[in-house]
Amino acid sequence: MAASLPSATREVRLVTVPEGLPGPEHFAVVAQPLPAPGPGQVLVRGRYFLVFPGLRTLIGGKPGAVPLPPIHAGDVLFGPAVGEVVAAGAGSPLQPGDAVTHLLGWREHALVAAADCTPVGDVLPDPVAHLSSGVAAYGALTRLADIRPGDTVLVTGAAGAVGTLAGPVARLLGAGRVIGSTRSPAKADRLRTELGYDAVVVPGGEFPTLIAQLGAAAPDGIDLVVDTVGGEQLTAALGVARRGARFALVGALAGQLSPHRDGDSAPVEIDAFRVITQGITLRGYSGTDHPGVAEEWAERFGDWLRSGAISFPHVRIPGIERAPRALQELFEGRHFGTVVVELPSH
Repeated sequence: MAASLPSATREVRLVTVPEGLPGPEHFAVVAQPLPAPGPGQVLVRGRYFLVFPGLRTLIGGKPGAVPLPPIHAGDVLFGPAVGEVVAAGAGSPLQPGDAVTHLLGWREHALVAAADCTPVGDVLPDPVAHLSSGVAAYGALTRLADIRPGDTVLVTGAAGAVGTLAGPVARLLGAGRVIGSTRSPAKADRLRTELGYDAVVVPGGEFPTLIAQLGAAAPDGIDLVVDTVGGEQLTAALGVARRGARFALVGALAGQLSPHRDGDSAPVEIDAFRVITQGITLRGYSGTDHPGVAEEWAERFGDWLRSGAISFPHVRIPGIERAPRALQELFEGRHFGTVVVELPSH
C-alpha cells in the first residue's frame, strides 16, 4: 500500500436501532485501520456520498421490504458514493487515480470489489452529479407514465432529490404545465423562480384543502403524476386527475418518514371508484425493471447540464462527522434538492 495513505479511516455506524426516526444520537463516527485490497478489490477514497431517505427503511424496516440488506446495530451505513481508487489488488481492472461510483458510502475509504465499481468517465460534467436521483424521475416519465406533449404534470415532494429534477425534466420532455407540491413556502418560491414550476401548492395554504389547491392550480385537471410522497398528496392528486391520467409512484415519503411507522409501509386512501371510472393507471417505478434507463439518463442529463437546459440542485455537507446530522436534517425537510456529504480531497 502506498506510503502516502493514512493508517486509519472513519466510517458511520448505527449504534442503536431507534424507536421512530433516527437522530444523530443513534450513530457514531468510528475510526478503523485502513484495509489493504486483496485480489480483485480496490480501496476507494470517498469524495461524496448520498444522504437519502431510503436509509429510514433499511434501519427501521423489516428484512425483504426492499432489495437491500437491513442495517442492524453495529453495522456501517451504506449507499451511493463517488470516489477515487487509491490502491488496487492483484487482477483488478481499475488502477489508482480512477474515479468510480459504488454503493459503500458513509465511510472515508471503502474496500470494494472492482466488479462492484463503475468508472465515472466524462458523461457528466461534475462527478457529484452521479449521485443525482434524476434517473428515477426520468424513468418514471419515459417508461411508466408515457409523457406526452402538452401534458399537465404534478410532482409531489417537488423540493426533494427526485422532485427538483422531475419538473424540469418533464418540461424538457414536452409538458405544457408543471405543478409541484411542497410543505415549505420558501421552497415553493424556489421551485417557481429557479426551476420553472408554473405553480406550487403548499398544504395548509390559502385553500381549505389540498384538493382545492390542486384544483385551482390545474383547473382542467392533471394528466400525469410523479408521486414521491403518497399519503394525502396522492389522495388529492387522484381527485383532480383527468380521464386516462397516468400515475408513476416513485417514493412514499409520507409513510417512510413518519415517526409512527417502521419505514416499510405507506398506507394511503384511494378512491377505487374514481380510478375505475376515469381509467386512471397507477404503477410503481423500480429501476431494476428498466435496465437501460440509467445509461440513457446519464447521456441526456450530461447534455442538458452542459447546455444549461437543466441544473442539479444539491447541498454539500462538509465532513463525515456531520453526516448523522445531515440525515436528520433531510428527514426534517431542511434542504432543497439532493443532499450529499463531501469528504476532503486528500
